[in-house]
Parts: sequence; C-alpha cells; structure tokens
Amino acid sequence: MTAEDLWKEYARKAGITHMEYEAWAFGDAADELAALTARGIKTATSSAFPLYEAEREPLPEAGEYSVILDSREQAVCVIRTERVCLTPFREVGEEHARREGEGDRSLVYWREVHERFFRQEMEEAGMRFDWDMPVVCEEFTCVYVSPDAREELT
Repeated sequence: MTAEDLWKEYARKAGITHMEYEAWAFGDAADELAALTARGIKTATSSAFPLYEAEREPLPEAGEYSVILDSREQAVCVIRTERVCLTPFREVGEEHARREGEGDRSLVYWREVHERFFRQEMEEAGMRFDWDMPVVCEEFTCVYVSPDAREELT
C-alpha cells in the first residue's frame, strides 16, 4: 500500500479533512523499526540536529502526522508526533532509550547503536559527531496500522 493510500484511508476513518503528512522510513533497519512502531513498542525516535540545520529542514512538531514506510517504500502505519525536544547526545535518558524500543531497550544499547549511526551520518555530511551534539528526540503514538502490515504482524 502506498503512503498516499494509507493516509487517505486513515484520514477518512479518523474524520481528518487536511491532507498534510510526511512519509518516511527509519534510517537504519527500516523494516524492523517500522514493525516495532506498528506493534506499539517503538514510540520514539531520534535524529542528529546538525543535519536538520545543514539541510534547512524544519523540525517535527507535536500534532504532525507521518506515514512510516518499510524498506520497499510500502506504508506500514501512521504515527502522530506527541512531543519533540532537543537534548545533547550525552543527556538522552533511559526513558527515551526504552521508548525507542530497540535491542534490550537500555540506554547502553541506545548509545552504542546511535553513536555508530550518528557518526556515519555526520561523516557522510562532512561533519563530526560528539557527545554534546544536539539530538532531536521525538515521541509519537501509532494511530493506525496498514491492513497489509496488520496481517504480517500476526
């Protein structure tokens, strides 16, 4: 199912009249992270703030909707952003790590995986990662799961 088709289905069922949403896949392990999101296990994500600045991209905002895609660009679910904050990498806490839903859901695991991922992203953009780098911490709620994805998850 395409992002547009899933959004239209969700918007119709939810009585939403505006058609504004973003469609995107998680940067690393898109299929696994989309499935964790659809199951309600993954309720947060994080991004390197300097990349938003470099690309002049607006930060996500509470109340915005996104269609989460898998690695084949098929729509898996719709999320609604609940909260966004900027936090230095070193100050991202255990609760955020748990909400990200990955690995053993510990802060140790989160730091290991995200440091490696952020270092690679920053290097590709010609920048350097450090533990004081601001991180965009986004919390969200999965509000709708694609019927196709629902079948695969059971």
